[in-house]
Amino acid sequence: MKVAISTEGEFVSAHFGRCPEFTIVDVKDSKVEKMETIQNPGHEPGFIPKFLHEKGVKYIICGGMGARATGFFEELGIHAIVGVSGKINDVIKEFSKNTLEGGESLCSPGAGKGYGIEKSECDHPNEKDCED
Repeated sequence: MKVAISTEGEFVSAHFGRCPEFTIVDVKDSKVEKMETIQNPGHEPGFIPKFLHEKGVKYIICGGMGARATGFFEELGIHAIVGVSGKINDVIKEFSKNTLEGGESLCSPGAGKGYGIEKSECDHPNEKDCED
């Protein structure tokens, strides 16, 4: 099973869409078979879920994600685990042992603006966090 983790250095990135890269992990029988890091292809509504789906990803692990993004992933059969923080290797171990727990999203709408991968406009134009 393939898992994608929003990544910033050695840690889970708080903002899934604007993380610098994703760590893609193949887990089989609770063991890591393959692990690779790929650059974030860009932040555009619906693009990253399709991109990761084409790579065979079944789970996305991140610190934070909005409801709209979660919906895009669910439509493609990818389960989102949000509210995760810590070192990537520790998160992979917990996921492999089926002990990884998610929680509340660590970011709010527009909170990633100015963080990591940029885009030209905010997905939440009615939120004051998105104002320039």
